[in-house]
Amino acid sequence: MSHLNDIFLRLLGTLATLLDYVRLGMEVEEIYRRDLNLLVALRILVEERSVSRAANRLNLSQSAMSRILGRLRSLLADPLFTRQGQYLIPTEKALSVNRALGEPLESFRQLLSPIDFDAKSCEQTFTIATTDYAMQTLMPFALPRIYQEAPHVAFDFLPLQNEHFKDQFTYGRADLAICRPIHSIEPLQHEILGRVGVLCLLSKHHPLADKNMELDDYLAYPHAMIAISDGVKLLLEQALADKPQRRMVLRAYHLEAALAIVDMMPLIITVPADLAYLVAARYDLIVKPLPFDFTPFDYSMIWHPRCDHSPAQIWLRNIVKEECGRLIAKRVEDMGLDEVRP
Repeated sequence: MSHLNDIFLRLLGTLATLLDYVRLGMEVEEIYRRDLNLLVALRILVEERSVSRAANRLNLSQSAMSRILGRLRSLLADPLFTRQGQYLIPTEKALSVNRALGEPLESFRQLLSPIDFDAKSCEQTFTIATTDYAMQTLMPFALPRIYQEAPHVAFDFLPLQNEHFKDQFTYGRADLAICRPIHSIEPLQHEILGRVGVLCLLSKHHPLADKNMELDDYLAYPHAMIAISDGVKLLLEQALADKPQRRMVLRAYHLEAALAIVDMMPLIITVPADLAYLVAARYDLIVKPLPFDFTPFDYSMIWHPRCDHSPAQIWLRNIVKEECGRLIAKRVEDMGLDEVRP
């Protein structure tokens, strides 16, 4: 939009010089009220040297084109053309105005022409607000394709701030978020990537490591909650609404904070299911199912309306949708989460 403003102001500056608007004290608002289409018509007349041919190019009648020429003469206080046989010969004023209009009108033409997005030459930096969960289990599967198609792009990943979610788009200039929103997101746009389940992580030294975890066990032992689970927290509380409150000994943004003490106390860490399997394999932990009914939740990508029609943003969203959506769907199938919801 700033580029468009620069071009428009440059055009207005050209007009001001041509028409002595500065000397006359004419305000920008008055320039705006002038019919700038007349100047486009002048350019066509200079090129065609004929009222009838200019009318054909602009899809106007010859009489309408003649009226436009009359308005141009009044606007610019110059006859603009003299007739020589079948041709119009532009005056010095007409030629001068036409030359001055060349650059700004061409800039407008290029700006308003459809541009094919070329991922190979794109050098844009995309700002994405995301959870630790998405950073560890979703984006790593989309980034290889992104950089294969667009090797010059860059990313600025921001920690998702649920309490200031909309502000991250309005003031933090986030282009995209990947999360489960826990507040209203209007007027932001969104698209669901897929459904995500929930599992528990325990140390191999936990008293429940070799036992079935019952609901009473889940409620009795201490818990750690990390930011990737913040979208799940309310759902868990709703599922356990009539049960004693869990004892929360740690809340942190990064999973590593909980993993650092998981062997020091009998912690239960409740996280998205696919992350649980990823972390369990990496840190030699035990995975346990929730001992109560819990409906898998929708995970989404969310963007600001300003990014709706950006070719680069559309390209990015399509890749995230395809790669992350395919990955979530496979995990849903592998974990048996594709049953009918209760």
